[in-house]
Amino acid sequence: MTKIEMYRTKGDYGFEAKDQNGIIINTDNSQEGGGGNHGFRPMQLLLAALGSCSAIDVVSILKKQRQIIHHFKIIVEAEREADKIPALWKSAHVTFELEGEILSDRAMKACQLSIEKYCSVAETLRRSGTEITWNLLVNNTPVNHIENKINERTI
Repeated sequence: MTKIEMYRTKGDYGFEAKDQNGIIINTDNSQEGGGGNHGFRPMQLLLAALGSCSAIDVVSILKKQRQIIHHFKIIVEAEREADKIPALWKSAHVTFELEGEILSDRAMKACQLSIEKYCSVAETLRRSGTEITWNLLVNNTPVNHIENKINERTI
């Protein structure tokens, strides 16, 4: 079982979240919401989780294929529903930027497998109605010119 403990550390909304291994992240509310911007906002954590989950998948797949990654960057951009409470993520776009001794077709397949099959966070977001798209650059060259779109799955 996973356990997260949270302690208020700064102002009204600034918290420190610690897992069972002692790893810490900070969360807070926006200044507009009364916070001090001392940490991630909760909905930002979901996007960071999407990037992190997918990154782990992609690295794992490419390592098994003996591809050598020198640099890996993921950019996650998303849009929330307007004028709704709760306001869920409406769409999210993931850009994978890989550099190294990597075959483009293998990188493409690794990213596709992560977003479509392996990443639990992507599936969680999809089930809430988030449309997830992605693109890939290998050694600063776009691999897929057509944006890949994962259609919403029926639950």
